[in-house]
Amino acid sequence: METTETNSPIVQIDDLYFYYNGQEVLKDINLTVNKGDFVSIIGPNGGGKTTLLKLILGLLTPSRGTVKIKGKTPAKNGTVIGYVPQVINHNLNFPASAMDVVLMGKYDPGKRFMFRNKRKDRQEALEALAQLGMADYAGRKITDLSGGQRQRVLIARALVTHPELLVLDEPTASLDTKGQNDFFSLLKELNRELTILVVTHDLLIVSSYAKSIACVNKRLHYHQTVGSTGDLMEAYYSCSVEEVCPVEHVIRGVQIKPALEVEQND
Repeated sequence: METTETNSPIVQIDDLYFYYNGQEVLKDINLTVNKGDFVSIIGPNGGGKTTLLKLILGLLTPSRGTVKIKGKTPAKNGTVIGYVPQVINHNLNFPASAMDVVLMGKYDPGKRFMFRNKRKDRQEALEALAQLGMADYAGRKITDLSGGQRQRVLIARALVTHPELLVLDEPTASLDTKGQNDFFSLLKELNRELTILVVTHDLLIVSSYAKSIACVNKRLHYHQTVGSTGDLMEAYYSCSVEEVCPVEHVIRGVQIKPALEVEQND
């Protein structure tokens, strides 16, 4: 069967293993992220979520197996991905404006005069800020913005490269409950045009916004539907490296869509 555009894979991970200092961090990982997906990666601390993210971004190389971004290695197709990191370790005293931060997304080490802010770059940066309701804050110092506003600026920095996939690592770690809800509502709007992959612990939010879940703890179990929040949280905290992921039982218990494949590691 010919693959349609809406179901074409942006991320394809096959038989992935990753070792660090001789220790097995990820084992037999298989994951397909199609165009239009909103996938949440969850799992306990130390389970390999951030490592998986770095492999997708091309910051790490698989010990075995493959990671493909639209059929190419991440290093050869980096422009497809827009990355929003955690903000917890950012130096907020750095004297940069919101516009300066977004323009950093235009940085290209392969080009001469890579820091020359051309008119086109500034226009695209302003358009990205406007898309996120932050155009009026373009000249404001990043240190003067709230946590939610800073996150919107970081998303604008990712969007200015016109990516197809938006990857976010614990994006709401520094936000209060209202800020988290507002942030994920924004992601839901962006998901109309972008594929989204987010690492998060915010299960109360995930159950309302994510279309599917990848539970990672050394192995990966993929679920195409989301269960009730309370049961999801209970299963999440009991997630282990067992062959059957606890989240699967929750999803099967409340699932209303027939014949869904909910696990890759049979």
